[in-house]
Amino acid sequence: MHERLIVWQEAYKFCVWIYVLTKKFPKEEKYGLTSQIRRSSMSVPTNIAEGNAKKSGKEKRHYMEIASASLEEVHVEILLARDLKYISPEEFSKTDQWINRISYLIMKFSSSIE
Repeated sequence: MHERLIVWQEAYKFCVWIYVLTKKFPKEEKYGLTSQIRRSSMSVPTNIAEGNAKKSGKEKRHYMEIASASLEEVHVEILLARDLKYISPEEFSKTDQWINRISYLIMKFSSSIE
């Protein structure tokens, strides 16, 4: 069950954080950056869960690659949010550290798949 995976738990909490963080983005970004960063962040725990349900190791690793790529998307989008002054340097730092942690966990989980 995916809920027991630390990587999924962290990715899910991160997704919730992104939703809270983006609530304060400008209204004109509702269908732009806000929507995109939320979709990217939601893709991370979703693909971890879906991949964990697959039977073959090859399929599981494929979904972890998608989760990792989505996390990289979030990283670019959070850089943009920082540079547009939508988030503070402290919020960026917290988010960046979380991205690095989840990336590490995805890598470790992928390497443990047989």
